[in-house]
Amino acid sequence: MQEREREEFLRVAERAREAAAGLAPLPRAAKDAALHAVADALVASAPQIVKANEADVARARESGTSEYMIDRLSLTSERIAAIAEAVRKVAALPDPVGETVRGNVLPNGLDLRQVRVPLGVVGIIYEGRPNVTVDAAALCLKSGNAALLRGSSSAYESNAVLVDVMQGALAGTEVPRDAVQLVPGTSRESVRHLMRARGLVDVLIPRGGASLINSVVEQSTVPVIETGVGNCAVYVDAAADVDQAVTILLNAKTQRPSVCNAAETVLVHQDIAAEFLPKALDALREAGVTVHGDEAVRAYSADVVPATEDDYYAEYLSLDIAARVVPSLDEAVRHIRVYGSGHTEAIVTTSQTAARRFVALVDSAAVMVNASTRFTDGEEFGFGAEIGISTQKLHARGPMGLPELTSTKYVVTGEGHLR
Repeated sequence: MQEREREEFLRVAERAREAAAGLAPLPRAAKDAALHAVADALVASAPQIVKANEADVARARESGTSEYMIDRLSLTSERIAAIAEAVRKVAALPDPVGETVRGNVLPNGLDLRQVRVPLGVVGIIYEGRPNVTVDAAALCLKSGNAALLRGSSSAYESNAVLVDVMQGALAGTEVPRDAVQLVPGTSRESVRHLMRARGLVDVLIPRGGASLINSVVEQSTVPVIETGVGNCAVYVDAAADVDQAVTILLNAKTQRPSVCNAAETVLVHQDIAAEFLPKALDALREAGVTVHGDEAVRAYSADVVPATEDDYYAEYLSLDIAARVVPSLDEAVRHIRVYGSGHTEAIVTTSQTAARRFVALVDSAAVMVNASTRFTDGEEFGFGAEIGISTQKLHARGPMGLPELTSTKYVVTGEGHLR
Protein backbone atom coordinates (compact mmCIF):
# COMPACT_ATOMS: atom_id res chain seq x y z
CA MET A 1 0.00 0.00 0.00
CA GLN A 2 2.71 2.45 1.04
CA GLU A 3 4.84 1.60 -1.99
CA ARG A 4 1.88 2.14 -4.33
CA GLU A 5 1.16 5.49 -2.65
CA ARG A 6 4.79 6.49 -3.01
CA GLU A 7 4.84 5.60 -6.71
CA GLU A 8 1.66 7.59 -7.26
CA PHE A 9 3.19 10.59 -5.48
CA LEU A 10 6.34 10.38 -7.60
CA ARG A 11 4.25 10.44 -10.78
CA VAL A 12 2.42 13.53 -9.52
CA ALA A 13 5.69 15.24 -8.54
CA GLU A 14 7.29 14.47 -11.90
CA ARG A 15 4.28 15.93 -13.71
CA ALA A 16 4.56 19.02 -11.51
CA ARG A 17 8.22 19.39 -12.41
CA GLU A 18 7.43 19.15 -16.12
CA ALA A 19 4.58 21.66 -15.70
CA ALA A 20 6.88 24.07 -13.87
CA ALA A 21 9.28 24.02 -16.81
CA GLY A 22 6.42 24.87 -19.18
CA LEU A 23 4.98 27.55 -16.91
CA ALA A 24 8.19 29.44 -16.10
CA PRO A 25 8.69 31.18 -19.49
CA LEU A 26 5.04 32.17 -19.99
CA PRO A 27 4.32 35.91 -20.25
CA ARG A 28 2.14 37.71 -17.77
CA ALA A 29 -0.82 37.82 -20.14
CA ALA A 30 -0.96 34.02 -20.33
CA LYS A 31 -0.81 33.61 -16.55
CA ASP A 32 -3.41 36.30 -15.94
CA ALA A 33 -5.77 34.75 -18.48
CA ALA A 34 -5.42 31.41 -16.69
CA LEU A 35 -6.15 33.00 -13.32
CA HIS A 36 -9.30 34.67 -14.66
CA ALA A 37 -10.38 31.31 -16.10
CA VAL A 38 -9.86 29.73 -12.67
CA ALA A 39 -11.91 32.48 -10.98
CA ASP A 40 -14.77 32.06 -13.45
CA ALA A 41 -14.73 28.28 -13.07
CA LEU A 42 -14.88 28.51 -9.27
CA VAL A 43 -18.00 30.66 -9.41
CA ALA A 44 -19.63 28.42 -12.03
CA SER A 45 -18.83 25.29 -10.00
CA ALA A 46 -19.96 26.67 -6.62
CA PRO A 47 -22.83 24.14 -6.16
CA GLN A 48 -20.47 21.22 -6.78
CA ILE A 49 -17.85 22.66 -4.41
CA VAL A 50 -20.40 23.34 -1.67
CA LYS A 51 -21.76 19.78 -1.93
CA ALA A 52 -18.28 18.29 -1.46
CA ASN A 53 -17.61 20.68 1.39
CA GLU A 54 -20.83 19.65 3.14
CA ALA A 55 -19.50 16.09 3.29
CA ASP A 56 -16.29 17.32 4.96
CA VAL A 57 -18.24 19.48 7.42
CA ALA A 58 -20.60 16.61 8.32
CA ARG A 59 -17.65 14.32 8.97
CA ALA A 60 -15.98 17.00 11.09
CA ARG A 61 -19.11 17.45 13.22
CA GLU A 62 -19.41 13.70 13.73
CA SER A 63 -15.83 13.60 15.02
CA GLY A 64 -16.51 16.38 17.54
CA THR A 65 -14.58 19.16 15.81
CA SER A 66 -15.09 22.58 17.42
CA GLU A 67 -17.45 25.05 15.78
CA TYR A 68 -14.52 27.46 15.36
CA MET A 69 -12.62 24.89 13.26
CA ILE A 70 -15.79 23.99 11.36
CA ASP A 71 -16.24 27.64 10.46
CA ARG A 72 -12.70 27.67 8.99
CA LEU A 73 -13.52 24.49 7.07
CA SER A 74 -16.89 25.61 5.70
CA LEU A 75 -17.48 26.95 2.20
CA THR A 76 -20.60 28.74 0.98
CA SER A 77 -21.43 30.25 -2.40
CA GLU A 78 -20.59 33.66 -0.93
CA ARG A 79 -17.22 32.46 0.32
CA ILE A 80 -16.43 30.85 -3.01
CA ALA A 81 -17.28 34.12 -4.77
CA ALA A 82 -14.87 35.91 -2.39
CA ILE A 83 -12.16 33.33 -3.11
CA ALA A 84 -12.67 33.84 -6.85
CA GLU A 85 -12.39 37.60 -6.39
CA ALA A 86 -9.12 37.07 -4.52
CA VAL A 87 -7.82 35.14 -7.54
CA ARG A 88 -8.73 38.07 -9.80
CA LYS A 89 -6.84 40.39 -7.44
CA VAL A 90 -3.75 38.19 -7.79
CA ALA A 91 -4.09 38.46 -11.57
CA ALA A 92 -4.06 42.26 -11.23
CA LEU A 93 -0.78 42.28 -9.30
CA PRO A 94 2.53 42.99 -11.06
CA ASP A 95 4.36 39.92 -12.34
CA PRO A 96 7.66 39.54 -10.47
CA VAL A 97 9.18 37.11 -12.98
CA GLY A 98 11.82 38.77 -15.15
CA GLU A 99 12.13 41.83 -12.90
CA THR A 100 15.71 43.11 -12.69
CA VAL A 101 16.79 43.18 -9.04
CA ARG A 102 20.07 44.90 -9.85
CA GLY A 103 22.33 45.31 -12.83
CA ASN A 104 25.20 47.24 -14.30
CA VAL A 105 27.83 47.20 -17.03
CA LEU A 106 31.13 45.90 -15.71
CA PRO A 107 34.42 47.71 -16.51
CA ASN A 108 35.18 45.00 -19.11
CA GLY A 109 31.96 45.78 -20.97
CA LEU A 110 29.92 42.76 -19.81
CA ASP A 111 26.26 43.55 -19.12
CA LEU A 112 25.32 41.97 -15.78
CA ARG A 113 21.72 41.62 -14.57
CA GLN A 114 20.21 39.76 -11.64
CA VAL A 115 16.61 38.84 -12.54
CA ARG A 116 13.75 37.16 -10.71
CA VAL A 117 12.84 33.61 -11.74
CA PRO A 118 10.31 31.11 -10.37
CA LEU A 119 11.33 28.75 -7.59
CA GLY A 120 10.01 25.77 -9.59
CA VAL A 121 7.80 23.27 -7.74
CA VAL A 122 6.40 24.64 -4.47
CA GLY A 123 4.93 22.18 -2.00
CA ILE A 124 2.44 23.56 0.52
CA ILE A 125 1.28 21.69 3.63
CA TYR A 126 -1.65 23.27 5.43
CA GLU A 127 -4.49 22.56 7.82
CA GLY A 128 -8.30 22.52 7.39
CA ARG A 129 -8.85 25.69 5.39
CA PRO A 130 -9.88 24.86 1.81
CA ASN A 131 -9.58 28.52 0.75
CA VAL A 132 -5.80 28.06 1.07
CA THR A 133 -6.00 25.52 -1.75
CA VAL A 134 -7.04 28.25 -4.17
CA ASP A 135 -5.02 31.10 -2.63
CA ALA A 136 -1.78 29.12 -2.73
CA ALA A 137 -2.39 27.84 -6.26
CA ALA A 138 -3.11 31.35 -7.56
CA LEU A 139 0.01 32.84 -6.00
CA CYS A 140 2.16 30.00 -7.31
CA LEU A 141 0.76 30.31 -10.84
CA LYS A 142 1.24 34.07 -10.94
CA SER A 143 4.86 33.71 -9.84
CA GLY A 144 5.50 30.98 -12.42
CA ASN A 145 5.60 28.03 -10.01
CA ALA A 146 3.85 24.68 -10.04
CA ALA A 147 1.92 23.99 -6.82
CA LEU A 148 1.81 20.65 -5.02
CA LEU A 149 -0.91 20.98 -2.41
CA ARG A 150 -1.32 18.86 0.72
CA GLY A 151 -4.24 20.03 2.81
CA SER A 152 -5.57 18.23 5.86
CA SER A 153 -7.62 15.05 5.51
CA SER A 154 -10.55 16.89 7.13
CA ALA A 155 -10.91 18.98 3.95
CA TYR A 156 -10.00 16.31 1.42
CA GLU A 157 -13.32 16.22 -0.46
CA SER A 158 -13.36 20.02 -0.75
CA ASN A 159 -9.73 20.23 -1.83
CA ALA A 160 -10.12 17.47 -4.40
CA VAL A 161 -13.04 19.25 -6.08
CA LEU A 162 -11.31 22.65 -5.94
CA VAL A 163 -8.20 21.25 -7.62
CA ASP A 164 -10.31 19.43 -10.21
CA VAL A 165 -12.14 22.68 -11.03
CA MET A 166 -8.87 24.62 -11.32
CA GLN A 167 -7.29 21.96 -13.52
CA GLY A 168 -10.35 21.97 -15.77
CA ALA A 169 -10.04 25.73 -16.12
CA LEU A 170 -6.31 25.53 -16.90
CA ALA A 171 -6.91 22.94 -19.62
CA GLY A 172 -8.21 25.71 -21.88
CA THR A 173 -5.25 28.02 -21.28
CA GLU A 174 -1.51 28.14 -21.97
CA VAL A 175 -0.75 27.19 -18.36
CA PRO A 176 -0.16 23.43 -18.00
CA ARG A 177 -2.98 21.60 -16.27
CA ASP A 178 -0.52 19.86 -13.95
CA ALA A 179 0.76 23.18 -12.61
CA VAL A 180 -1.80 22.67 -9.81
CA GLN A 181 -2.02 19.23 -8.22
CA LEU A 182 -3.17 17.66 -4.99
CA VAL A 183 -0.76 15.31 -3.24
CA PRO A 184 -2.46 11.89 -3.45
CA GLY A 185 -3.58 10.15 -0.28
CA THR A 186 -4.72 11.24 3.15
CA SER A 187 -2.28 9.32 5.33
CA ARG A 188 0.67 10.79 7.18
CA GLU A 189 2.87 8.80 4.85
CA SER A 190 1.72 10.96 1.93
CA VAL A 191 3.00 14.02 3.81
CA ARG A 192 6.36 12.30 4.33
CA HIS A 193 6.61 11.61 0.59
CA LEU A 194 6.28 15.34 -0.05
CA MET A 195 8.78 16.25 2.67
CA ARG A 196 11.34 13.79 1.28
CA ALA A 197 10.97 14.72 -2.40
CA ARG A 198 14.26 16.60 -2.63
CA GLY A 199 15.17 17.02 -6.29
CA LEU A 200 11.52 16.97 -7.37
CA VAL A 201 10.16 19.66 -5.05
CA ASP A 202 12.18 22.87 -4.78
CA VAL A 203 10.75 24.35 -1.62
CA LEU A 204 8.19 23.45 1.02
CA ILE A 205 5.93 25.94 2.85
CA PRO A 206 4.01 24.76 5.93
CA ARG A 207 0.98 26.80 6.98
CA GLY A 208 -0.63 26.02 10.31
CA GLY A 209 0.05 25.62 14.00
CA ALA A 210 3.32 25.12 15.82
CA SER A 211 3.18 21.30 15.75
CA LEU A 212 2.71 21.20 11.97
CA ILE A 213 5.47 23.72 11.31
CA ASN A 214 7.92 22.04 13.70
CA SER A 215 7.21 18.63 12.19
CA VAL A 216 7.91 19.85 8.66
CA VAL A 217 11.06 21.75 9.67
CA GLU A 218 12.46 18.75 11.56
CA GLN A 219 11.59 16.00 9.08
CA SER A 220 11.84 17.58 5.65
CA THR A 221 14.80 17.07 3.34
CA VAL A 222 13.26 19.63 0.97
CA PRO A 223 14.26 23.23 1.80
CA VAL A 224 11.57 24.81 4.01
CA ILE A 225 10.35 28.39 4.24
CA GLU A 226 9.06 28.51 7.78
CA THR A 227 5.84 30.46 8.18
CA GLY A 228 5.47 31.70 11.66
CA VAL A 229 3.74 30.98 14.86
CA GLY A 230 2.67 34.36 16.23
CA ASN A 231 3.42 35.04 19.89
CA CYS A 232 3.23 38.82 19.35
CA ALA A 233 3.80 41.36 22.11
CA VAL A 234 2.63 44.92 22.70
CA TYR A 235 4.99 46.95 24.91
CA VAL A 236 3.46 50.00 26.61
CA ASP A 237 6.36 52.35 27.27
CA ALA A 238 6.68 54.77 30.20
CA ALA A 239 6.08 57.60 27.71
CA ALA A 240 2.96 56.07 26.11
CA ASP A 241 -0.28 57.91 25.46
CA VAL A 242 -2.51 55.81 27.70
CA ASP A 243 -5.72 56.11 25.67
CA GLN A 244 -3.85 55.31 22.46
CA ALA A 245 -2.18 52.35 24.13
CA VAL A 246 -5.51 50.91 25.30
CA THR A 247 -7.00 51.31 21.82
CA ILE A 248 -4.02 49.68 20.10
CA LEU A 249 -3.95 46.79 22.58
CA LEU A 250 -7.67 46.12 22.13
CA ASN A 251 -7.34 46.09 18.35
CA ALA A 252 -4.25 43.87 18.43
CA LYS A 253 -5.95 41.33 20.74
CA THR A 254 -9.64 41.37 19.84
CA GLN A 255 -10.06 42.48 16.21
CA ARG A 256 -9.42 38.86 15.14
CA PRO A 257 -7.89 36.79 17.94
CA SER A 258 -7.48 33.55 15.99
CA VAL A 259 -4.74 34.75 13.61
CA CYS A 260 -0.96 34.77 13.91
CA ASN A 261 -0.62 38.59 14.06
CA ALA A 262 -2.94 38.99 17.04
CA ALA A 263 -1.28 40.12 20.27
CA GLU A 264 -0.72 37.38 22.83
CA THR A 265 1.31 39.36 25.40
CA VAL A 266 1.22 42.88 26.82
CA LEU A 267 4.27 44.27 28.62
CA VAL A 268 3.78 47.42 30.69
CA HIS A 269 6.52 49.73 31.96
CA GLN A 270 6.26 50.04 35.75
CA ASP A 271 6.19 53.84 35.59
CA ILE A 272 2.89 53.88 33.66
CA ALA A 273 1.29 50.74 35.12
CA ALA A 274 -0.85 52.56 37.68
CA GLU A 275 -2.35 54.79 35.00
CA PHE A 276 -2.59 52.26 32.17
CA LEU A 277 -3.54 48.94 33.73
CA PRO A 278 -6.87 49.89 35.36
CA LYS A 279 -8.16 51.24 32.03
CA ALA A 280 -6.70 48.41 29.98
CA LEU A 281 -7.94 45.63 32.26
CA ASP A 282 -11.46 47.08 32.30
CA ALA A 283 -11.47 47.35 28.49
CA LEU A 284 -10.14 43.80 28.06
CA ARG A 285 -12.71 42.41 30.49
CA GLU A 286 -15.54 44.14 28.64
CA ALA A 287 -14.24 42.60 25.40
CA GLY A 288 -14.33 39.15 26.95
CA VAL A 289 -10.56 38.72 27.24
CA THR A 290 -9.06 36.63 30.04
CA VAL A 291 -5.83 38.20 31.30
CA HIS A 292 -3.07 35.92 32.62
CA GLY A 293 -0.89 38.25 34.68
CA ASP A 294 2.05 38.40 37.04
CA GLU A 295 1.67 39.56 40.63
CA ALA A 296 2.07 43.23 39.69
CA VAL A 297 -0.75 42.99 37.12
CA ARG A 298 -3.02 41.02 39.47
CA ALA A 299 -2.78 43.84 42.01
CA TYR A 300 -5.02 45.94 39.75
CA SER A 301 -7.87 43.45 39.24
CA ALA A 302 -9.27 40.35 40.89
CA ASP A 303 -10.30 39.11 37.42
CA VAL A 304 -6.68 38.52 36.37
CA VAL A 305 -5.62 34.88 36.65
CA PRO A 306 -2.06 33.99 37.68
CA ALA A 307 0.29 33.66 34.72
CA THR A 308 2.50 30.59 34.38
CA GLU A 309 5.73 30.28 32.43
CA ASP A 310 3.77 28.54 29.68
CA ASP A 311 1.44 31.55 29.35
CA TYR A 312 4.32 33.76 28.22
CA TYR A 313 5.24 31.23 25.53
CA ALA A 314 1.63 30.71 24.41
CA GLU A 315 0.12 31.47 21.05
CA TYR A 316 -3.43 31.46 22.43
CA LEU A 317 -5.35 32.21 19.21
CA SER A 318 -8.25 33.00 21.55
CA LEU A 319 -9.53 35.74 23.83
CA ASP A 320 -6.65 35.27 26.26
CA ILE A 321 -3.56 37.42 26.79
CA ALA A 322 -0.49 37.20 29.03
CA ALA A 323 0.49 40.37 30.91
CA ARG A 324 3.55 41.49 32.82
CA VAL A 325 4.89 44.69 34.37
CA VAL A 326 8.54 45.33 33.43
CA PRO A 327 11.05 47.75 35.01
CA SER A 328 12.47 49.01 31.71
CA LEU A 329 12.34 48.95 27.92
CA ASP A 330 15.40 46.70 27.90
CA GLU A 331 13.62 44.19 30.14
CA ALA A 332 10.65 44.21 27.74
CA VAL A 333 13.06 43.42 24.91
CA ARG A 334 14.66 40.65 26.96
CA HIS A 335 11.22 39.14 27.61
CA ILE A 336 10.45 39.20 23.87
CA ARG A 337 13.77 37.52 23.06
CA VAL A 338 13.10 34.73 25.57
CA TYR A 339 9.40 34.09 24.93
CA GLY A 340 8.59 35.61 21.53
CA SER A 341 8.34 33.84 18.17
CA GLY A 342 9.97 36.53 16.03
CA HIS A 343 6.72 37.45 14.27
CA THR A 344 5.54 40.98 15.23
CA GLU A 345 6.10 43.24 18.22
CA ALA A 346 4.73 46.72 18.90
CA ILE A 347 5.78 49.64 21.09
CA VAL A 348 3.39 52.39 22.14
CA THR A 349 5.32 55.52 23.08
CA THR A 350 5.61 59.27 22.50
CA SER A 351 9.39 59.07 22.89
CA GLN A 352 11.38 58.92 19.65
CA THR A 353 14.40 57.73 21.65
CA ALA A 354 12.44 54.80 23.09
CA ALA A 355 10.94 53.95 19.71
CA ARG A 356 14.34 53.94 18.00
CA ARG A 357 15.88 51.75 20.71
CA PHE A 358 13.00 49.26 20.61
CA VAL A 359 13.18 49.01 16.82
CA ALA A 360 16.95 48.52 16.95
CA LEU A 361 16.88 45.85 19.66
CA VAL A 362 13.83 43.76 18.75
CA ASP A 363 14.69 40.98 16.29
CA SER A 364 11.32 40.17 14.72
CA ALA A 365 9.98 40.05 11.19
CA ALA A 366 7.96 43.22 11.81
CA VAL A 367 8.17 45.93 14.47
CA MET A 368 5.31 48.39 14.92
CA VAL A 369 5.61 51.84 16.46
CA ASN A 370 2.27 53.16 17.74
CA ALA A 371 0.34 50.72 15.54
CA SER A 372 -1.46 47.42 16.01
CA THR A 373 0.31 44.10 15.41
CA ARG A 374 -2.64 43.23 13.14
CA PHE A 375 -1.04 45.22 10.31
CA THR A 376 1.52 42.49 9.58
CA ASP A 377 -0.25 41.18 6.52
CA GLY A 378 0.53 41.12 2.81
CA GLU A 379 -2.60 43.00 1.80
CA GLU A 380 -2.22 45.58 4.60
CA PHE A 381 1.39 46.16 3.51
CA GLY A 382 0.22 46.76 -0.04
CA PHE A 383 1.73 43.53 -1.43
CA GLY A 384 -1.63 42.02 -2.37
CA ALA A 385 -2.18 38.41 -1.34
CA GLU A 386 0.37 36.48 0.68
CA ILE A 387 1.25 32.82 1.00
CA GLY A 388 2.20 33.19 4.66
CA ILE A 389 4.30 35.21 7.08
CA SER A 390 7.86 33.98 7.41
CA THR A 391 9.63 34.26 10.76
CA GLN A 392 12.91 32.84 9.52
CA LYS A 393 15.80 34.90 8.19
CA LEU A 394 16.84 33.14 4.99
CA HIS A 395 15.28 33.95 1.61
CA ALA A 396 12.12 35.62 2.94
CA ARG A 397 11.01 37.29 6.16
CA GLY A 398 7.64 38.79 7.01
CA PRO A 399 4.58 38.69 4.71
CA MET A 400 5.43 36.59 1.64
CA GLY A 401 3.94 38.02 -1.51
CA LEU A 402 4.74 37.22 -5.12
CA PRO A 403 8.40 38.38 -5.10
CA GLU A 404 9.10 36.03 -2.19
CA LEU A 405 7.93 33.11 -4.35
CA THR A 406 10.81 33.75 -6.72
CA SER A 407 14.54 33.19 -6.69
CA THR A 408 17.05 34.98 -8.93
CA LYS A 409 19.56 34.16 -11.60
CA TYR A 410 22.30 36.21 -13.23
CA VAL A 411 22.15 36.99 -16.92
CA VAL A 412 25.48 38.08 -18.38
CA THR A 413 25.64 39.45 -21.93
CA GLY A 414 28.88 40.02 -23.78
CA GLU A 415 30.24 40.56 -27.28
CA GLY A 416 32.63 37.65 -27.60
CA HIS A 417 34.19 38.35 -24.21
CA LEU A 418 36.85 35.91 -23.02
CA ARG A 419 38.43 35.70 -19.59
